Amino acid sequence: MFIFDVDGTLTPSRQKIDPDFKQWFTENIHDYCFVTGSDKEKTIEQVGLDMFVGAKYSFQCNGNDVYFYGKHIESNEWTLPLNAKRWLNEQLEESNFPLRTGLHIEHRPGMVNFSIVGRNATHSERGLYVKYDKASDERTLIAEMFNSKFTKLEAKAGGETGIDIGPKGADKSQILKFVLDLDGTLTMFNEKLKFYGDRMDEAGNDYPLAKVILDNSHGTCYNVEDYKDTWTLLKAHIND
Repeated sequence: MFIFDVDGTLTPSRQKIDPDFKQWFTENIHDYCFVTGSDKEKTIEQVGLDMFVGAKYSFQCNGNDVYFYGKHIESNEWTLPLNAKRWLNEQLEESNFPLRTGLHIEHRPGMVNFSIVGRNATHSERGLYVKYDKASDERTLIAEMFNSKFTKLEAKAGGETGIDIGPKGADKSQILKFVLDLDGTLTMFNEKLKFYGDRMDEAGNDYPLAKVILDNSHGTCYNVEDYKDTWTLLKAHIND
């Protein structure tokens, strides 16, 4: 069973999948799941409806909105507390990054995505923030301050410009309840899990799932640089 993050792993961030990679993927990878911080609509926009409904599970919003072969089966209705929202707006005002494009707190099932530059940013505007964030490590610092202040919630950097925020435990690791039996064994699938993501560092939103997989010997995790890196690794795996 292959499990894939989408942004930065199967596609360039917030962009459509490379057509050649998509053709190769659909011809060679048949038993797979998605686990992404994005919602259903964004995932379909990036990978196409055919790949979305072809996924055994598509775990949207870090597993808070779940689809089985394209059919909706579960959602988390959590909402962001008002005091946490106020604090995020304070960080938005205090950030030294000069550009604001709107939609800085995007509500999704079971989580919110917070972005200093804003979800309305163009590709080039997002690039400016990526450069700024790499130099300042702003997202990691904001997430650390948030986690220290709001101990029942958890913030993790996700994608290139955002921070995913939700209740503690409502992260990507929660998807394992769909693939593990009550005794914690992998009974649903005949082979170990293979998880590909671009943010498996401790501050990233792929980290919680990667940690549980590795700590419990449920499979292998691949921290990739981009979709080309994912493609290279998949080709090697298929050839082996």
